Amino acid sequence: MQYTASLVKLNIDESLAARRVDALSRGIPVADEETLNFLLLTLEARQPKSILEIGTAIGLSGVAMLQACPNAKLTTIELEEERYLEAKENFAKFGVENRVNAYLGDAGEILSMMDGQFDFVFLDGPKAQYEKYLFDLKRLMKKGALLFSDDVLLYGWVSGEQPTPQKRRSIVEKIRSYLTTLTNDNDFRTSVLNIGDGVALSVYHGEGTKA
Repeated sequence: MQYTASLVKLNIDESLAARRVDALSRGIPVADEETLNFLLLTLEARQPKSILEIGTAIGLSGVAMLQACPNAKLTTIELEEERYLEAKENFAKFGVENRVNAYLGDAGEILSMMDGQFDFVFLDGPKAQYEKYLFDLKRLMKKGALLFSDDVLLYGWVSGEQPTPQKRRSIVEKIRSYLTTLTNDNDFRTSVLNIGDGVALSVYHGEGTKA
């Protein structure tokens, strides 16, 4: 364990923490503690009113985000129906279902049909599709909104700190392409941080959708 990760003291609801442990035991991906802690710290500082999440899984990160931002509403997208249905149950269990608009389907298709504007985007869906989503995300983000892209260093493969397995080279190249596009886009100011499996935190300086 990295020294900085060992210092993390994740402060979340005990019942939510137990659900995270159960999800991990079932092989369901959840944000690691270091990443989730940084995500919640960022949200608590910013207190966005409208959050877009790509990659609901079973809704645990969504619940944590809404608990950190009591005045926020969450729009979230999940591709797998079983996880989507469990997420709906978790939103109800934690009493946040009235603040959630959950979509089942391919994020690329759904984003292209969405309108409105968001203060904060948590990008945690299929990593190979990140760059594909960027066009619509820019259209849907308010000026000054934050884009939090998770897993952008992917086990150290993307940064070259660890050798990339042959079968993972395609996704690594796609993530590198996303990071190149993102960091060279003048509408964003971005820092790539060695937190968890890598986080890119970006402030959007474009105009988004006109009101």
